[in-house]
Amino acid sequence: MNNPSQNTAGPLNSSYGGAASPERVSSNGQSQMEARIGVGKVFEALPLTIEHLKSCLALFFVFVIEAWEMMIIVYTSPLIAKDFNLGAVQVGNLIGAIFVGMAIGSVLWGPVFDRIGRKKTIISSLVLYGLVSILSVMSPDYGTLYVTRLLAGVVAAGMLVVTFPYFVELLPVRARGPFTVYLAAGWPIGMLLALGATIWLMPMGWRWVIGFSSFAALWALVVAWAVPESPYWLAATGRQEQAKAVILRLSRGATVIAPQRSLHVEEVKGGVWRDLLSGRVLPVTLLQVAINFTFSWGYWGLQTWLPTLLQQRGLSLPQSYSFIAISALCMIPGYMSASYLTGKLGRKKVVIAYVALSAISGYAFANVHTMTALYLSNFALAFFSLGAWGVWDTWVGELYSTHLRTVGYSWAILAQRIANILAPSVVGVLVAQGSSFNLTTTFINLFLVATVLMALFVPETEGKDLA
Repeated sequence: MNNPSQNTAGPLNSSYGGAASPERVSSNGQSQMEARIGVGKVFEALPLTIEHLKSCLALFFVFVIEAWEMMIIVYTSPLIAKDFNLGAVQVGNLIGAIFVGMAIGSVLWGPVFDRIGRKKTIISSLVLYGLVSILSVMSPDYGTLYVTRLLAGVVAAGMLVVTFPYFVELLPVRARGPFTVYLAAGWPIGMLLALGATIWLMPMGWRWVIGFSSFAALWALVVAWAVPESPYWLAATGRQEQAKAVILRLSRGATVIAPQRSLHVEEVKGGVWRDLLSGRVLPVTLLQVAINFTFSWGYWGLQTWLPTLLQQRGLSLPQSYSFIAISALCMIPGYMSASYLTGKLGRKKVVIAYVALSAISGYAFANVHTMTALYLSNFALAFFSLGAWGVWDTWVGELYSTHLRTVGYSWAILAQRIANILAPSVVGVLVAQGSSFNLTTTFINLFLVATVLMALFVPETEGKDLA
């Protein structure tokens, strides 16, 4: 059997830089290997292996934890409101506290993840989140709980900002779209687990529910074991041997980079925030930030107040929880269908179609008059909106080169969190002022319409190498 490191095939095969690779002669007559090869070029032919599946599973549950953390306060808010005697506006502000923290955290973590790497960022974020979650359990009053929930958002932002760009950087080009959408399917799983924990521990109070969330910190051990560092980041920061070792690991020994070759991506450098707002990157940044704001408002404005809005339509709180659980189950086939279609049709067509169908479903949800139609329209809304989110999260990570990818994604998260901060509070004011179910949901739905219109101008990235 041939040793793969001795394979002299070209760049679309499994070995890079064997004896037959092209050479050049320097001015002093020394023969030198053509030194550089783009990491993106290597990932064009990288085989999909069990190492990718291990990474997918580990990062999938990181996203489950993120969804859990964002939704657990929504589901426990009726218990907290009763315990602290809170009104609708205070509840809305409390739900928004974690998003205030995430908005701050998306900025604070920015210099961190390009300095210490994707993997250490997620591990640090998970551990800190567990510690802050324990602190929030001991809150004696509303003010203390608000502060600890805000801090939970600051520390959790690390894993939220990095997870999708990180996973995109581990996958072969042809698998990026479908597999990253599968990763996004962790959202409904997190919702269901948070809802199940709330129902299970409800008799013991909200402190037990949030305290149970602290065990998520232990998942950092799984990430440390199962997920390698991004070879894009390693190569960009000069860690050539580590980058080659990760590619060898991901390919299970099938892709070997010769010692004479060096992997190349754009250099990771500090002070890149201004680069997002310059040259050809500027319109992409403005578009993706605006879309993240409107799409997040359209989705989150409804989800945060869904139990209350459903009670306006005659459902009890336990019935509302059952309604939400079934809706979450409908999200999973939405992700699966979007995953399949994005590889066939591309990112743009799937996002535009699914968000447009979400807007239509949302309009129906706001205007139906029977309970059956209410269920059906909301299930369609869950199916299409979350399918679109899965593709959009992938798309954003592909819009930027390596030195801008995570910081660009942090701006996306910042825009989402600003919408998440404002939407619960604004909807809370509408509910407190007696706004009808129809008017409230129609107002929320207009943000989905704006999302569709702006997505028309975002460049397609399906099948393209990461820079």
